[in-house]
Amino acid sequence: MGFASRLPALLGIRYPIVQGGMSWASSCAALALAVSRAGALGVIAAGPMRPDDLIAAIRAVSAGTDRPFALNIPLYNKRAAEFLDIAEAERVPVIIASQGGPKAHLPRFRAYGAKWLHVVASPAHAAKAEAAGVDGLIVVGGDAGGHPAPDEVSAMVMVRAVVRAVDIPVIGAGGVADGAGIAAMFALGAEGAQLGTRFLMTEEASVHPAYKESVLRAGIADTTLVGRGGLPVRQLRNRFTAEVDAAERAGQDREALAALIMSRSLKDAALDGDVDWGKVEAGQTAGLIDDILPAETLVHRLVAEAEAVRLRLAGGVA
Repeated sequence: MGFASRLPALLGIRYPIVQGGMSWASSCAALALAVSRAGALGVIAAGPMRPDDLIAAIRAVSAGTDRPFALNIPLYNKRAAEFLDIAEAERVPVIIASQGGPKAHLPRFRAYGAKWLHVVASPAHAAKAEAAGVDGLIVVGGDAGGHPAPDEVSAMVMVRAVVRAVDIPVIGAGGVADGAGIAAMFALGAEGAQLGTRFLMTEEASVHPAYKESVLRAGIADTTLVGRGGLPVRQLRNRFTAEVDAAERAGQDREALAALIMSRSLKDAALDGDVDWGKVEAGQTAGLIDDILPAETLVHRLVAEAEAVRLRLAGGVA
């Protein structure tokens, strides 16, 4: 890719493309390994994993490639301290952390040369993470799947605002499904792009086939935010989201709504295949995806698409 970026040298990757860390979908070795082998940054999502399974996945990726990969750790997770200990012991080359302060954790990872990318969803949090000493930022807009920006500001605006606020490399996330989206992030001043839903729709992503089929059928307007006012989740509309919408319209109090929202989980959909009542987390880009590919094939296609856009914008031949 001909876009200028500090990320390949910083992280040791070939392409400034990051596979989003997605609970269940990338809580395994297969997806991260395929993505890293292809030259992008593969990411294992620690969130729902048992310690032994996490260690096994890290070792499988380490054994399968000499290229860097990352471990995604939500710092609010009750097992975050254990995940961090495992990451240090296994010498994971890149840490991606979210929803917590990075400063206290950085020294021990710096000691063996790991890089730390921090996930943020506001310019203020980006500036704090930069001041703490992180190596780069993943900036998530409101169009992303899973836990997007609570204030629902789109990636188009959020990424640009953060780029203007910091000097370290920024990776844009949310609303990116192809090479045109990657090029758009560079146009905003980012130096890379993270794709979640697009990598969810790969052969290696470890979610139930019914989950992938639901995303494949979805249009660009078929997602919604559940849990506004708290830690919202963007997911496909289904019977569960309709029940939540009805409860909100009926004026249920905050406690009752919170209990209803917590009564269903991502696991219901991703592991058990209950796409009617589970949380089928996906970004608005679901409506731009119409195939399921091997992850390596996807990486190569993304690179070719992004380069074609760059050449077209430069007045060359795509």
